[in-house]
Amino acid sequence: MPVALPITVDIDARGRLTPSQISELRRVIDDERDRTVGRIAAFERNFADIVASSEGSPPDDEHDPEGATIAFERAQVAALLDQSRAQLVELDAAALDLRSGRYGVCRACRAPIAFERLMARPTARTCVACA
Repeated sequence: MPVALPITVDIDARGRLTPSQISELRRVIDDERDRTVGRIAAFERNFADIVASSEGSPPDDEHDPEGATIAFERAQVAALLDQSRAQLVELDAAALDLRSGRYGVCRACRAPIAFERLMARPTARTCVACA
């Protein structure tokens, strides 16, 4: 069984991230996290508004001309809210990996993940070849 070598993210000679790249990625992750938290708050308000607007209508969506639309909107906002919450979990995991020195290393082959890929998708856990 091969011995696992410690992973560091500041050895640029091997294609790993440089300190300036790490700093830039930290900023990207933090900015994306802030935007995601804002989206979650907006979706939660939107969902609450939809629920509140449907409280005065009959519970029978089938016979209510607005019922199907309200049910669709509620389901759509709920799905977007779930996606945003999942994105927040991924961003928090990326930030934790960045702090612990595991960020930027492919989970499948342990090769460095290209900086450009991380900039485009800061939550990437695999290199392009393994994705």
